[in-house]
Amino acid sequence: MAAYVIARIDVTDRETFAKYSAKVAATVAAYGGRYKARGGALTVLEGAEPYPRAVIIEFDDAAAAKRWYESEDYAPLIALRRSASEGMLIIVEGV
Repeated sequence: MAAYVIARIDVTDRETFAKYSAKVAATVAAYGGRYKARGGALTVLEGAEPYPRAVIIEFDDAAAAKRWYESEDYAPLIALRRSASEGMLIIVEGV
């Protein structure tokens, strides 16, 4: 069953975040991930919006998503992303 990594991000350092953005797509692809949304226009329908950037990445299953997130390839990018933004990442299984 497909699973999705959903990231909600507020970029606090655009220059550093650009370095993260330039490298992350290759790691996603290496683990079979496919971007479904990556920082496009966001329309809030209900509630407050603490994180103005949304990213959705589809993986074949939750195990593949976790392999990407916990990989040696992605580990240094986590630190880079955290130094340049605030936010949250979740994995949700599809239907």
